[in-house]
Amino acid sequence: MFVDQVKIYVKGGDGGNGMVAFRREKYVPNGGPAGGDGGKGADVVFQVEEGLRTLVDFRFKRHFKADRGVHGMSKGMHGKNAEDLIVKVPPGTIVRDEKTNEIIADLVEHGQTAVIAKGGRGGRGNCRFATPANPAPEIAENGEPGQERDVVLELKLLADVGLVGFPSVGKSTLLSVVSAARPKIAEYHFTTIVPNLGVVSTEDNRSFVMADLPGLIEGASEGVGLGHQFLRHIERTRVIVHVIDMSGLEGRDPYEDYVTINNELKEYNLRLTERPQIIAANKMDMPDAEENLKAFREKVGEDMQIFPISSFTREGVRELLFAVADQLENTPEFPLDHELEEQAGIHRVMYKFEDDTKEFEISREPDGRFVVSGDKIERLFVMTDFNRDASVARFARQLRSYGVDDALRERGAKDGDIVKICEFEFEFVE
Repeated sequence: MFVDQVKIYVKGGDGGNGMVAFRREKYVPNGGPAGGDGGKGADVVFQVEEGLRTLVDFRFKRHFKADRGVHGMSKGMHGKNAEDLIVKVPPGTIVRDEKTNEIIADLVEHGQTAVIAKGGRGGRGNCRFATPANPAPEIAENGEPGQERDVVLELKLLADVGLVGFPSVGKSTLLSVVSAARPKIAEYHFTTIVPNLGVVSTEDNRSFVMADLPGLIEGASEGVGLGHQFLRHIERTRVIVHVIDMSGLEGRDPYEDYVTINNELKEYNLRLTERPQIIAANKMDMPDAEENLKAFREKVGEDMQIFPISSFTREGVRELLFAVADQLENTPEFPLDHELEEQAGIHRVMYKFEDDTKEFEISREPDGRFVVSGDKIERLFVMTDFNRDASVARFARQLRSYGVDDALRERGAKDGDIVKICEFEFEFVE
């Protein structure tokens, strides 16, 4: 089963909770606070594994939750940091945020890694809160929750050369002739339902990877036929070999096939037209092929490279491979996305600064309750231990310092009104 797109859920590990503890040794009077910090939660890290070829493993496991850090301990001992959760992906995997459609990472090289969901930091123990004014604090933080997100994985094959063309023009046969790949070959349309890869070696010891993609038909860029779901694999190729049936046995005109396929490539992604294209005029061993080729050359013009070949008799295949290898030497790699152009060649992992100036929002529900939301406020809430009065008082002071109290008053909050943060409710007290 070939799987090239899948949606999964990832969550970084929560941080360990800090501890409230005091030294109570017989000969150490006034021992003071001794609660340690919690350990850091594990990150969810994607790593490229060269042996993988599809995303089929993610069809059966779609949730990846990293371990949380160990809680802090007495005697000032820190909890252990959790070990990162390593998720193996095939080379050519693009990771997108499902909510924003932003590219998080483009993973192409063996061993390359990217942090997809960060683990939370460990909560601080009461050792951290000791001051001359409060030498024995009963305050500790809960661990920070780990980052969670839905991501979409797209696999775009790492092939140097892509074979495109209508069904049954001989793409699979050509790949089987020039490489050790053994794709399924039969005399009916859409024999190829998954992409096939083969390593091609020329007689002068040059090599490249060639991909045989399912046949395209008119309307493929809009989702018609089988080929549309594999058009994305052409995006990584540097050279396109357009295989055309010159025999005309299918009742189609070679030039019309050529124009139709190029229109589908253009409609799918305008940048595909930037790639150099070589035409493989196939099935030249059939009757009428020479006449059709002559008419085709007149319509296309002299600028286009056209190589008459026969995958069956292997005539002209050697010259075609030399031309493809020459073209590859003079063709740079094409970045997949404008946002990644600056990152091309620099491991293609994107880290962006996120502006956090808007710390919270206040809204009202139909029953009159005020709802305070925002990542910073919600994170502060989750990291507060509400079982201890000192921690609750600290939480109230922090809300006041963020301006939440003043903002609630501006919205009309009065003494005794209900304020909701996450799933918990409080009374607003002047």
